[in-house]
Amino acid sequence: MSREDIRRSKFLSLVLRHQPEAAGLTLSEDGWAAVSALLDGARQRGVDLSRESLARVVRENDKQRFELSPDGERIRARQGHSVTVDLGLVPQVPPDVLYHGTVARALPAIRAEGLRPMSRQHVHLSPDRETAERVGARRGRPVILRVDAARLHARGVPFYRSTNGVWLVAAVPPDALAEGASGANTE
Repeated sequence: MSREDIRRSKFLSLVLRHQPEAAGLTLSEDGWAAVSALLDGARQRGVDLSRESLARVVRENDKQRFELSPDGERIRARQGHSVTVDLGLVPQVPPDVLYHGTVARALPAIRAEGLRPMSRQHVHLSPDRETAERVGARRGRPVILRVDAARLHARGVPFYRSTNGVWLVAAVPPDALAEGASGANTE
């Protein structure tokens, strides 16, 4: 993506996941906002966003964070909200193992408390090690954690799968985590 599209994507993350009021938006219970209101809000914030550039950012975002309604009149973030929304996700049986990318400085807290959603609604887990590496690398040299999803699911912990393939769970306790799975960096 171009620098301008990255700026647009960050704006979309801000207003569709965390601060809709920053663009004068009101999200529906299930997280949707009117595209016309979003474009107006972007204009008021000095963000160059058209229907065409919006469609391109949605289509080309490497993590597929956003989705447009079939008619193209509404948009929402697929997950990662700090504001309360109900995405209508249905509990699913996860794969036996999922992955979480982080950095070494986060490990002491993770070892003590497990993975917590922090300000978000869910902990995000990756279906494969490569995706987790990309996620972890955003903040430095990645450390990959292996999540024993089968064990958690057997305990009755619900897992959800977003429409872009990200697995979501309320939290992951320390006893369901292993470091350095499959040759990951653990420094």
